[in-house]
Amino acid sequence: MAQQYLVIHMTDSSGATLSPDQDRRMLESWADEGAGAGRLGPGAPVAGSDRAKSVVVRDGTTFVTDGPFPEFKEWFAGYDLIEAESIDDAAAFMSKHPSAVLGRILILPVVTHPWE
Repeated sequence: MAQQYLVIHMTDSSGATLSPDQDRRMLESWADEGAGAGRLGPGAPVAGSDRAKSVVVRDGTTFVTDGPFPEFKEWFAGYDLIEAESIDDAAAFMSKHPSAVLGRILILPVVTHPWE
């Protein structure tokens, strides 16, 4: 039975570079394979850190701060929801995505809350 995974695309300064054409071809091939196998759910790139906000509540006070965030060495570049038989299967599929070459990909199993 397939499991759903949240895939987070991260930038990484140790990543390789791809030309825009290489990036597009690799992404299109990955998306075609995923769509053909029924693996792909919603996904999208996200805006850069210059358009981001951080929200925390401490002692009843809400703090909203602007990005960029200098403490971050990597940046969250986008996300996908995919389905795979196992996390190893998800990793093999995600190794074909340009983010695996350009940056780093985090794969997290989607689970229910313990009270559900």
